[in-house]
Amino acid sequence: MHGSHGHRPRTPEAERSRLWFMNKALLAGGVAAMATMTGCSSDSSGSSGSANAAGSYGGPPSGMPSGGPGGGAGGMGPGASEVKYADFVGVTTDGKVADGLYSIHAVHSTDVSTDKVVKAAQAFLDGLTSKERKASVFEVDDDEWLKWSNVDGYERQGARMGDLTEKQRNLGYALLGAALSADGLTQTRNIMKLNAFLGDYSGGGRDTLTEGAYFFTFMGTPSTTDPWGFQYEGHHVAINYFVLGDQVVMTPTFMGSEPTSATYDGEKIALFGKETQAGLTLLRSLTDAQRGQVISSETKAGDNLRAGAGQDNLKLAHQGLIASGFTDTQKDNLLDLVRVYVGNMADGHAEVRMREVEDHLAETYFYWIGETEDSSAFYYRVHSPVVLIEYDAQSPLAYGNKDSNGGGGMGGPGGTPTQQHIHTIVRTPNGADYGADLLKLHLENDH
Repeated sequence: MHGSHGHRPRTPEAERSRLWFMNKALLAGGVAAMATMTGCSSDSSGSSGSANAAGSYGGPPSGMPSGGPGGGAGGMGPGASEVKYADFVGVTTDGKVADGLYSIHAVHSTDVSTDKVVKAAQAFLDGLTSKERKASVFEVDDDEWLKWSNVDGYERQGARMGDLTEKQRNLGYALLGAALSADGLTQTRNIMKLNAFLGDYSGGGRDTLTEGAYFFTFMGTPSTTDPWGFQYEGHHVAINYFVLGDQVVMTPTFMGSEPTSATYDGEKIALFGKETQAGLTLLRSLTDAQRGQVISSETKAGDNLRAGAGQDNLKLAHQGLIASGFTDTQKDNLLDLVRVYVGNMADGHAEVRMREVEDHLAETYFYWIGETEDSSAFYYRVHSPVVLIEYDAQSPLAYGNKDSNGGGGMGGPGGTPTQQHIHTIVRTPNGADYGADLLKLHLENDH
């Protein structure tokens, strides 16, 4: 089913970028070097505008990806791993997909209609020019699904918000509003605003550090019966949204920000407070003995995220403490924590997802790295057969480096982590990210 939009050929700039990172990594001892890129400075948006030179924070050369690692080994993006859709396995504990976790529901069995998001997607596509639409629509099983990254300088496809008319943009926000909850839409918009704040803070002139540097791509055609989906992606946000009938899979979803709190255009914005507090609430509800099993002995690094961009076939063993022995209050706190993230979906679909998570609650692990004060920079992970959530307070890359008040010092994983730079990721393990497992079942059963 792969169409003409399949594997994207590397541009000369992209090839130079790839070789630059490889050489840098080899010189500095492998993967660690890739995780020390510091500048949020380049412009490789794939739209009009020329690449900017590296900024004052020591970023890579002009046109190179910047903005920090996507998480884990090779986390700068898909170029590091080159996983194709046909080779997609998903996050597993040992490389083997657990069977029988997902099934295709009969039409409307979830009692949550997808009509609203289908109509919003159709309206957005109808509002594009033929050229914009052709550049934005791919086959439903296209490799483009896996080609997302959280870095600002990654070369992206599709309809760029900053290049659209105000009417077209509003149709795009209407689509996000149909797919997301009110909180999810607000969080996405605020990430975009703080991206623009970072651009201003860094001296301006960086096209990727604006509210407009976010892209829509569509896989398949919006339908209430046939499989399709869309991707909304840019610096610090990547939403993958798959639809089959009344079923929705909204993973991987990456959300992050640097900074996480600032005043932009007169508006005070603070992000990830709920995610931070929900993690602390669960941890503090555990006994000392339980915390001893949850909290790792390792020191918090500048970047602990494992399942970020380019990590679609990650093998990740369970760590921490399994929730089967939790008290009712502790289980409620765990579900409340998951609900903070799942709650970025539209409410009805979020409830369907939470039932799935609850069905596997006894198989869910909770893991923590770092200190445990309100202001501490820490990492935590929730990991079950059907959900993987990571929260990671990272070292600064471009904010807080002009003086000591921002906290942390110079960027990269060698710096001191701070709550002013947070990355989060939500995945559906065992082959269900991008709705891949549902699509496979659909093709086997209905075609």
